[in-house]
Amino acid sequence: MDFTNFDIDQLFGMKDDTNPLMMLIWILPIIIFIFYGQRIQLYVTSGEIKKGIKKLDEFREESRTELLAYINKHLTPKNNPEKRIDQFLDYFTIMPVDMDPNGIVEKVQHTVRSREDYTREHVKSLFSEIDDVELSKVQTLLEIASSLQMIHKIINHMFLTAKKQNNYPLILPLQMILPFIMEQAEAMKEAIPVFKTGQPVGDGIGPMVVGKMMLNSPKEEISFQTSLAKTTFENRNLFLLKAEGPGSTVGRPADALESIISENKIDAVIMIDAALKMEGEDSASIARGFGAAIGGIGTEKFHIEAVATEKQIPIFSIVIKQSVKEAITLMTKEIADQADNVRSQVYEMIKENTKEGQSIVIIGVGNTVGVPQ
Repeated sequence: MDFTNFDIDQLFGMKDDTNPLMMLIWILPIIIFIFYGQRIQLYVTSGEIKKGIKKLDEFREESRTELLAYINKHLTPKNNPEKRIDQFLDYFTIMPVDMDPNGIVEKVQHTVRSREDYTREHVKSLFSEIDDVELSKVQTLLEIASSLQMIHKIINHMFLTAKKQNNYPLILPLQMILPFIMEQAEAMKEAIPVFKTGQPVGDGIGPMVVGKMMLNSPKEEISFQTSLAKTTFENRNLFLLKAEGPGSTVGRPADALESIISENKIDAVIMIDAALKMEGEDSASIARGFGAAIGGIGTEKFHIEAVATEKQIPIFSIVIKQSVKEAITLMTKEIADQADNVRSQVYEMIKENTKEGQSIVIIGVGNTVGVPQ
């Protein structure tokens, strides 16, 4: 086919003998698109976003219903808990002002811990009797339901604002982030049955590895909801730390590490945690590195890095790669099967980086639901 002999007048019908109707057919859509293009794009995009918002609303309502059903079926509330639970779902946290960053970490930590303490005490007051494991489950389910409610509110607000103003550029960021939001919301919804039954989640692989290393060693609570066991390995002293299972908690590893370092000379810290895999990476693959492997809002990481820097202690890390969904839903067989492999790599790392007579702190980072010690 010869594309060099291309007649643009023939294509657009611009010759003298051109039918005016044909010209109108070409030109009219262009004019419409110039003046109403954004509005047309807004209508097309709105349909997809509406479906997402409807799903988020279903997730929000489903998480609330499941939480209330769990409380009424498995626990002994003093009164009808529905009103109090609805109040908890609307709680919000105002982060400290950061215009002057000096001391901001302490302020954030104080705010977050105050919220956790407040929620724990008020959830406990709903029941005539509740043990710590059930209390941690209800707290986690409450956090999931509250997060889903907040996500729905924010996305719905952004959509309605853009639609009200017929503003396509305003809705464009929402269209781009919606798939990521939906992925996380679906993962949270699927995490609900796992936390209700107290089964391990993918994020618990760090505590699982350290929990196995703690077997047959005496344990003690060294900081809030954090367990410590001391043992030895090839003439080295090991301090094993993990959140206190099998409740749903991540403990306070920074407080525990500071306490250990204040009384002992530590030569290395090894942290084991789940890490989000990149696209193309295999789930349950293992990687080694340097630095504090711990997620969250950053306050625990800040304090671990601060004390390690002050005492000139190197921090080594081992991470087990997984997706967002795998991290907060039932631990897959592939991830669980890596526990022994990771433990072997921890011992290997100890031999490679320390000498006999030295002391090492090993921290299993993550939610320890369903993982005892």
